[in-house]
Amino acid sequence: MEKFFKMQERGSSAGQELRAGLTTFLAMAYIIAVNPPLLEAAGIGPAAAVTSTCVGAGIMTILMGIFANRPLACASGMGINAIFAFTLATVAGGDWHAASAVVFIEGIAILLLVLCGLREAIMDAIPVSLRHAISVGLGLFIAMIGLKDGGIIVADESTMVALGDVFSPTFIVGLVSIVATVVLYALDVKGSLLLGIIVAVIVGIPLGVTQAPTAIVSGLDFSSFGAPFQADESGVMGIAKAVTNPTLLVLAFSLMMSDFFDTMGTAMAVAKQGEFLEEDGRVKDIKQILVVDSAAAAVGGLVGASSITTFVESASGAADGGRTGLTSVTTGVLFIIAAFFSPLISIVNSAATCGALVFVGFLMMTDVVDIDWTDLLEGLPAFLIIAGVPFTYSISNGIGFGFIAYVLVAAVTGKLKKIKPLMWVAFLAFIIYFLVV
Repeated sequence: MEKFFKMQERGSSAGQELRAGLTTFLAMAYIIAVNPPLLEAAGIGPAAAVTSTCVGAGIMTILMGIFANRPLACASGMGINAIFAFTLATVAGGDWHAASAVVFIEGIAILLLVLCGLREAIMDAIPVSLRHAISVGLGLFIAMIGLKDGGIIVADESTMVALGDVFSPTFIVGLVSIVATVVLYALDVKGSLLLGIIVAVIVGIPLGVTQAPTAIVSGLDFSSFGAPFQADESGVMGIAKAVTNPTLLVLAFSLMMSDFFDTMGTAMAVAKQGEFLEEDGRVKDIKQILVVDSAAAAVGGLVGASSITTFVESASGAADGGRTGLTSVTTGVLFIIAAFFSPLISIVNSAATCGALVFVGFLMMTDVVDIDWTDLLEGLPAFLIIAGVPFTYSISNGIGFGFIAYVLVAAVTGKLKKIKPLMWVAFLAFIIYFLVV
């Protein structure tokens, strides 16, 4: 195991990796409760929705650990799952098989881009300042997710965002999660992020936030597997509907753009915490990471789980000491086990993970000092990424703002020579993306 994962070489140990894998799993466990209802809304059966969510996430996370040997975990992407249920399925006439086929096509397309080297080449063409900005923007995004899940910030009609109800049980659990995580980290307690989650889950019991499980064991249902090649009542396969519907193909392009740049940002964020981000902002082993992530999108469509993608919550496990693929393998195995015990796993509520996410956001802010704020070309696009990711609640949108701004500022300041050819490709792709999204 040591020879394969290289734990000692990366300053880790088996125990540290197992703990980090559990931390990542708990930070992501909410997807087991959140994704199935959306899949059900698209027409997939309840048991099949849970099975595809857990097994799909488990398999692809294990593969990430084996092939990339980095602490990244995969699961059905939030946002894309809503598009799957309420846009793709609707456009396809209520046929979730066709919706799955769109995701499958998008995954295959983005995998081909990786194998051709285009996805990695675009990452290499990104200016260093923008790479740092992506990391900072992701930090704010992660913290915002945590604060929202903990009820500490809420939507407001007049101010858009406001402070939550301080007497709300969810707010209290979220606050306890943050305080416990900070105190444990300050005391140099190993596994402080994981322990912070556990403390918050326990505190949530008398407050009614941590719900007692309705059951212990759940059965598996693989009926959604092979969805793109299953036929609806009319006898037409989902894949046939998808490739003959222009609107669905346009939506496939939009999903591809989202997957393309979401993973780019996520990989940088996790690499920063997992200490495999180089000084120039390049992510070590990025080719292997992108191959598995792209294949995961296709597998998500194949098993009817929506698009499976690399989760930014993986940064919590990396911050808790995860340095190798053993962290991912641990998380993946827990997802597969969760397929049998999903009612029990669901007691880990999102409010309990608030502290881990907020603290990871704090750790990721360090890159802000590496951006030259006195240079308009470096500073303004970086700022738009940092602000755009959390303010639009979209990694892709924020990155798009920064990329477009970089080219425009370079044009007006006479520095177009600094733009690499593939940055022009990304610039044009984002223009199209924003017009069709």
